[in-house]
Amino acid sequence: MLIEYWICEGFIKEKQGREKAFNQGYDILGTLVRSSLLLEGTKDKDFVSMHDVVREMALWISSDLGKHKERCIVQAGIGLDELPKVENWRAVKRMSLMNNDFEKIFGSPECVELITLFLQNNYKLVDISMEFFRCMPSLAVLDLSENHSLSELPEEISELVSLQYLDLSGTYIERLPHGLQELRKLVHLKLERTRRLESISGISYLSSLRTLRLRDSKTTLDTGLMKELQLLEHLELITTDISSGLVGELFCYPRVGRCIQHIYIRDHWERPEESIGVLVLPAITNLCYISIWNCWMCEIMIEKKTPWNKNLTSPNFSNLSNVRIEGCDGLKDLTWLLFAPNLINLRVWGCKHLEDLISKEKAVSVLEKEILPFAKLECLNLYQLSELKSIYWNALPFQRLRCLDILNNCPKLRKLPLDSKSVVKVEEFVIKYKEKKWIERVEWEDEATRHGFLPSCRLR
Repeated sequence: MLIEYWICEGFIKEKQGREKAFNQGYDILGTLVRSSLLLEGTKDKDFVSMHDVVREMALWISSDLGKHKERCIVQAGIGLDELPKVENWRAVKRMSLMNNDFEKIFGSPECVELITLFLQNNYKLVDISMEFFRCMPSLAVLDLSENHSLSELPEEISELVSLQYLDLSGTYIERLPHGLQELRKLVHLKLERTRRLESISGISYLSSLRTLRLRDSKTTLDTGLMKELQLLEHLELITTDISSGLVGELFCYPRVGRCIQHIYIRDHWERPEESIGVLVLPAITNLCYISIWNCWMCEIMIEKKTPWNKNLTSPNFSNLSNVRIEGCDGLKDLTWLLFAPNLINLRVWGCKHLEDLISKEKAVSVLEKEILPFAKLECLNLYQLSELKSIYWNALPFQRLRCLDILNNCPKLRKLPLDSKSVVKVEEFVIKYKEKKWIERVEWEDEATRHGFLPSCRLR
């Protein structure tokens, strides 16, 4: 999020591509953290904070050593219920009014120089007046996320002619205003967790759009939306939910398939009439995260030939690092994970008929040469898998594995793919389990393996 702010504000140039711009942003963040100007989150490394003293110094510097204090206004979390009193709105370039007590925002401040406006986490906010955005011609970044009471935006948002970044995640927006289609410079649109958003029809008018985040929205990826997104020539990144029955449609819309980085495949609780026996998953090389939840397929197969990767000799999810599969009762194995060589986190929960993570029989049939899975795996989380018998049929070299969680109800999993050489740093490795009987039934490779790993076992 910070890096996207910086790109839209012009701190970081994106002319050489999104990846290089983000790498530069991560370098800057790393430098700031190492210099203690930013503090890394204790629980979540994706978050940073700033010490009060450092923030005051940064504001002083940004105001030209205190000479132009209204250039940057920060009044976050102080209980405001109306816009602050500002003598010269025309001087304001950046303003943060997040986490306050606004219920309605009125007025038309003449903010001709305003570039960034933070209004997120104003949980009581229900209304933004139609004149509020009328005099903000330079606004590039607008964050309205987590305003849980906000259900609509004024049509006058069309007057934000310079807007590049708009975050409406976590709002109760029911529809996008028609005026949004006029924002031809909009690059980043975030609509995650918009659980009342009925449709984003007309999004194809946003000709500069590069990233669209739709995860956990009421609006999911259907054929109509695929057709619109296919028209967006600059599109690079999509996060979205999709039903299992529509995954095959991605083959018809190569730009959409190529851009998907996070995908959430989910069905309803009731078994749908159109449910498929086999989920054919296209080899999406840019895919970083996949969640398959409550789907009724009995098998997942990979199609290596796709319109966007015609030259692949074998399917490859080279960027896939996180996989989460829950409540897919028809699955008996997850052998397709052989094609995810850089997997870091794997979570498998509540798949009643799953017998093997990697099936030996299927692995032999789909591979031209042997591939050892999970080389970069750091955490494996297994829960409520009553029929699971095997993770892999032989011991594996886990170069990075730190945590193996056997949380509950995996009674048939007695052999772990471990030997005395499997884990490099045994002292940092933990096997967590919830049932004492389970650890007593584990069949270790040999006595050396047993003695090596028993100290790593922790009853939760």
